[in-house]
Amino acid sequence: MPKLNEMLLRLKLLFTFIFFIFFVLLVRLYYWQISKNEELSIQAKMQQQSSLKINAPRGSILASDKSYLAVSKESWLIFANLPEIEEQIDSIADRLSPLFVENVDDKDALLSESNRIKEVLSKKKIVWAPLKQRVETSVKEKIQKMGIKGIGFEEQEVRYYPEASISAHLLGFVGKNSNGGDQGYFGLEGYYDIVLSGKPGYLVRDSDATGLPIAGENFKEMLAIKGADLLTYIDRGVNLKLDKKLREGIERYGAKGGTAIVMDPKTGGIIAMSSYPSYDPRKYFNFNDQLFQNPAIAVSFEPGSIFKVLIMASALDAKVVEPSTKCDLCKGPIKIDKYTIETWNKVYYPESNMTDVIIHSDNVGMVFVGQKLGVDKMLKYLSLFGIGEKTEIDLQGEMNPGLRKKEDWGLIDLATASFGQGVAVTPIQMIRAVGAIANKGVILKPKVVNKIVGDGWEMDVKKDTGKRIISERAAREITTMMVQAAEKGESKWTNLKGFRVAGKTGTAQIPIKGHYDEEKTIASFIGFAPYEDPKFVMLVTLREPQSSPWASETAAPLWYSIAKDLFIHFGIQPKN
Repeated sequence: MPKLNEMLLRLKLLFTFIFFIFFVLLVRLYYWQISKNEELSIQAKMQQQSSLKINAPRGSILASDKSYLAVSKESWLIFANLPEIEEQIDSIADRLSPLFVENVDDKDALLSESNRIKEVLSKKKIVWAPLKQRVETSVKEKIQKMGIKGIGFEEQEVRYYPEASISAHLLGFVGKNSNGGDQGYFGLEGYYDIVLSGKPGYLVRDSDATGLPIAGENFKEMLAIKGADLLTYIDRGVNLKLDKKLREGIERYGAKGGTAIVMDPKTGGIIAMSSYPSYDPRKYFNFNDQLFQNPAIAVSFEPGSIFKVLIMASALDAKVVEPSTKCDLCKGPIKIDKYTIETWNKVYYPESNMTDVIIHSDNVGMVFVGQKLGVDKMLKYLSLFGIGEKTEIDLQGEMNPGLRKKEDWGLIDLATASFGQGVAVTPIQMIRAVGAIANKGVILKPKVVNKIVGDGWEMDVKKDTGKRIISERAAREITTMMVQAAEKGESKWTNLKGFRVAGKTGTAQIPIKGHYDEEKTIASFIGFAPYEDPKFVMLVTLREPQSSPWASETAAPLWYSIAKDLFIHFGIQPKN
């Protein structure tokens, strides 16, 4: 009897255990088939399907005549499937290295490249290894003919810049982002990256366990949408000549660098832009990243005497002076607080009127004008001219040096700002401001891109209608003064007779550790022509010219050298 009871007990325990296991299985089945049904279905579908991302071709950047400034070209990634390699590693390296160096006669470069390939092919813990990025199709075809087993090719898109460093700061470059994808940096490539990038496509299809596509099964394709093209205001011919003349000028005058901008004052369109030192956007990775900043929009400087035309225009518009107003301070140096302000050549003109002040580039005369304006009016007009704010040009990397707050301005600040010291601008801010004078008192935002062009469509970039900041009368009066300065001022020897130029030189000392360096200067010339109906406004700046510190002997002759080509280009004829 006890044995029977013990047997029954064991049977009960067994059935209880079986029931428990059955219950657990039911719960798990419910969990997997009901609760996790949707998630598992997705996973199953993913295992059964293979997908491929289709990269969208990047849009091109075009000059105003639709020639290419930046375009995408076919290139190849050369890689090795290491388990498939059968040929001796040394042999492969010796055969490939001459195709991967720029100069096959450079024995050191050839040996270095051969050793690099050997090192890559000798790695034991990897299966797939890249050998060379961005290889041209002609090189790829040569490697294919070698028939090296285990060497493969993957198509890549590479950015090509026909003019290389000539347009580097203007265009920017295409590099890699943190995810390994292409991304534009600086210039137009950075500013319009989304527009140029387009939209990638996808290819989805059912696959078997080995990953091979199943014929006749689900097949879905979403085509990639090519990036839009940018049609710019840039005149390729003008930009090439501007760049060439700027490089020659920097070399001739021993300058450390320089910037030149040509703009249409009636539209704000940038016709040409160049800065040096520069870099090659095709090989940006070989250059110091400090060179990537565009000095035309991202480097500030004290403008010196070219700033005088803005202050005088403001005073004329505010009617605190007239062209005939006599300067009662101009008989000699003027003392403000502990500072003494002199003229640039220590020559004084006691009976000067306002036109004479601009012709002689008289610092003391400009202090007189600044005092007539006062801090409130000066700051108001500087703001109207766009000094102290970004121009909003469509280039990535613009900076703004800003203006001091009103409460931080003293009498000496008012005085020095009147002749362009103690205040900072970028070249693009300066040309925009003088462009307003050329445009009869109406200021415009500078623009590089004119139209965005897609496949079968195009869209105008929003045009700036402009804002009147000074009266047409004041613009006409300061223009007349600038014409007199070009014909009779310190740079009169460079003036091209009969070509109706309104211009002004500027020589500014460079501030260093709280004081001004007496030898290092920024030399500038800004002007427009023909003055009664301007076709262009141009700014040229040279940093630390060694042949002479004066703009009249460096920046001015360089400006007129470039202007000769512009007169021919725009069909500008000399008067009489």
